[in-house]
Amino acid sequence: MQHQATPKTNGPAKKGVVLLNLGSPDSTKVEDVRTYLREFLSDPRVIDYPAPLRAAILNLFILPFRPKKSAEAYKKIWEEDGSPLITTTYKVGDALSDRVDVPVEVGMRYGNPSTEEAIRRLRARGVTEILAIPLYPHYAMSSYETAVAKVQDAVKEVAPEVKLTIQPPYFDDPDYIDALYEVAKPHLESGDYDHILFSYHGIPERHLRKSDPSGCYCLQYEDCCRRAHPAHSVCYRHQTHKTTWELAERAGIPKEKYSISYQSRLGSDPWLEPYTDQELERFPTMGVKNLLVICPAFVSDCLETLEEIGMEGKETFEDAGGKEFTYIPCLNEHERWIDVLEKFVNEYTNQDAAAPDVMGASAE
Repeated sequence: MQHQATPKTNGPAKKGVVLLNLGSPDSTKVEDVRTYLREFLSDPRVIDYPAPLRAAILNLFILPFRPKKSAEAYKKIWEEDGSPLITTTYKVGDALSDRVDVPVEVGMRYGNPSTEEAIRRLRARGVTEILAIPLYPHYAMSSYETAVAKVQDAVKEVAPEVKLTIQPPYFDDPDYIDALYEVAKPHLESGDYDHILFSYHGIPERHLRKSDPSGCYCLQYEDCCRRAHPAHSVCYRHQTHKTTWELAERAGIPKEKYSISYQSRLGSDPWLEPYTDQELERFPTMGVKNLLVICPAFVSDCLETLEEIGMEGKETFEDAGGKEFTYIPCLNEHERWIDVLEKFVNEYTNQDAAAPDVMGASAE
């Protein structure tokens, strides 16, 4: 399904904003899912092997089989208006546009609406300076970094005269943490749960090492995420831990009642551990019968939260003997999340200096 940005009439503006998200297939048809997966998994920042090997993996082992399975998964969560991730991102863009005095557009890293289309729309509205806000709180080469690289390329291609500013990761921004807390609070208030699991999207361990500017710190020490180090500015693992620590402190969650895991791994190489599916299977054997799960790396509910966690994860937990499984929704269009985005835009429009560009190591 094709979506069109909701026209806004905030008046002429020199500055504008583009919200960058992952994207989804155009429909649940296998051919549309295959097209989407081909673009997604051809990205050298996602599967970061040399091009010939990446093409072989994609064409021999993934595309012949995965599109049909993924299409069935998408069908379970698809809404009347299309992909939840796309529709939610548009709603967020509209809500933000109603709050600020500059044009706001939405662009996806893969699929439609494309990042290039978003830049063209902003340029057509007279924008000469753009703030790009990746809807990824944490830095990872396969999410934040590739979205930034995409918008940089799009500006060079369709509007090279435009000045581009990148919003840095906001994994420990107090207002982002408070927004997470407000969404989680109704589920936490009673205290009637055994454990809360913070499940983040997984990445291969080699991605951490590639992004480490020192080349010798990440994953080299048992407590590397707690030691102060410059690598933390581009370390996904540290940043997910920091979000967890900050939210747990904000919500008053005892240390013994929460833990971290990583989901959605692909292939056989080592990914960040522990793995969410294995944790969900293990918890009931450890006496955890009433479980909460929150996914702070995702700001919009999508396949990985609604189906992988809310459906498959729930089934895994209950089959292992768990009794109560509650998935805490993403920020979606929550008012406090719109407050955070509004703050970013106001900080941008109220100053002349560009925010720092925090692009780190990238795949060749």
